[in-house]
Amino acid sequence: MRSKRDFDIRLRTPSVNLDARGGRRPNCGSPYDVRCEIHAAPAVLSCPVIALRLLIWDGRAILRRVETLFDDDPDSRQPGAGAESDGGTGRRAAADDSDTRDARPLAVRMRPRTLDDFVGQSHLLGDGSALRSAIEHGRPHSMVLYGPPGSGKTTLARLIAEHSRAAFEELSAVQAGRAEVRAVIERATHRRSLAERGAPEAQTILFLDEIHRFNKAQQDALLPAVEEGVLTLIGATTENPAFEVNGALLSRMRVYALQALTAEEVGELLRRASEAEVDDEAIDFLAARSEGDARTALNALELAVATAGEAGDAGGSVTLAGVEDALQRRAVLYDKKGDRHYDYASAWIKATRGSDPDASLYYLAVMLEGGEDPRFIVRRMVILASEDIGNADPAALSVATAAAAAVEHVGLPEARYALAQAAIYLALAPKSNAAGRALGAAQRHVREHGAQPAPPWLRSGPRPGQEQADYDNPHGHPGHASPQPLLPDEVAGARFYEPDEAEAQLQRRLREIREARDHHQR
Repeated sequence: MRSKRDFDIRLRTPSVNLDARGGRRPNCGSPYDVRCEIHAAPAVLSCPVIALRLLIWDGRAILRRVETLFDDDPDSRQPGAGAESDGGTGRRAAADDSDTRDARPLAVRMRPRTLDDFVGQSHLLGDGSALRSAIEHGRPHSMVLYGPPGSGKTTLARLIAEHSRAAFEELSAVQAGRAEVRAVIERATHRRSLAERGAPEAQTILFLDEIHRFNKAQQDALLPAVEEGVLTLIGATTENPAFEVNGALLSRMRVYALQALTAEEVGELLRRASEAEVDDEAIDFLAARSEGDARTALNALELAVATAGEAGDAGGSVTLAGVEDALQRRAVLYDKKGDRHYDYASAWIKATRGSDPDASLYYLAVMLEGGEDPRFIVRRMVILASEDIGNADPAALSVATAAAAAVEHVGLPEARYALAQAAIYLALAPKSNAAGRALGAAQRHVREHGAQPAPPWLRSGPRPGQEQADYDNPHGHPGHASPQPLLPDEVAGARFYEPDEAEAQLQRRLREIREARDHHQR
């Protein structure tokens, strides 16, 4: 059982929550949301005098009590427990001590605090743009920030909160659930209720990272609060929000697509962050190999500088070899169930259709390095062989199906040779989509006019009440072409297949057959 001394006091302020053990907790209240939670022995709480005093204590009295507890028990105090706020906005103060700054990753320490310091996304934050204007005038709106890792989604959300001077709540959909969302909504509702009394920062911004990881029920829990303006929701995702965010919620938010940073933009960030001398070629290498991910580049630079210091080269130059060792071989940014899965498959199809074997091999390599299922790849090859090559080179389908058989019988890694062979063949094969166009035209005719009955001589046999007719076998005619009509009367004369120049031999054959049939029918 706890003694009278063994109790916790938690002071909740807009910037930081402190407890008697010196712990630091995320913001959970408005400037007037001061609460005292006492966890003590039942005998202590049963005293009406103590209970009354606890109720009438104000914020300063609680703070004095917390400081007294710290003085009595200095060992319980943790560094950073008394970090000052940045004006009561619910965000951590900028003036952290040097040890805390040094402990944070370089990518975190380099987060810009103004829009002018933000690098990249000029298509969204250019002068006069709607988003920049909303941020500068402190008019945030619910939005989804959609973009690749390291493109600035979290930083942009924090800048929006800074300019709006709203209470900033941050959750990760990886860890949070409906209970955490409801708690945020309750605090946001409380802040808004205080606005009538003139309380500052009655607005709440909820930044929900990895919003695509919330299921439908969890996303639905946010809908009423967003609808009624209780809070401004800023979601961040690397997945296409059109597929991952509920339509009802998405219709109440603006979607901003962030782009991967260019090598020049990453290089600018790296030069800003360099606390030691770094060779230009090392900066250029990191900027090029980071694939537009600023976080990856900054973390690699930090590791390279630290490694050089541990080796006794403190103050010396960080070389290309140092950053190569820090970056090592970057894992291919590829998700087998997300956007990049379909993006690279689409890129391979279009590159192969465009008869570029180098581009075809490149996208094939990206998919293989990313761990793509080779059966998925080879299915695309079989489809392309008929859809985009067709009868311009009938052997293409045989090559593709042979590659599919090799994948099934051999598997990776050896099956990659068959995939490469098929990709090159398909890229260099003559192209024709005449077969697909012909079938599409025939299907449109059927949809528009219905399916007409086949002529009697083409049916499988006479049925009771049906006209019996003799089938004229074409093998008894020159050129194996029969003059007997083969289309229903309602479709007579229709032309669906029109071969192009890539199917020149078939084009000549078709012309001869049609001329012979027309001659016999006259």
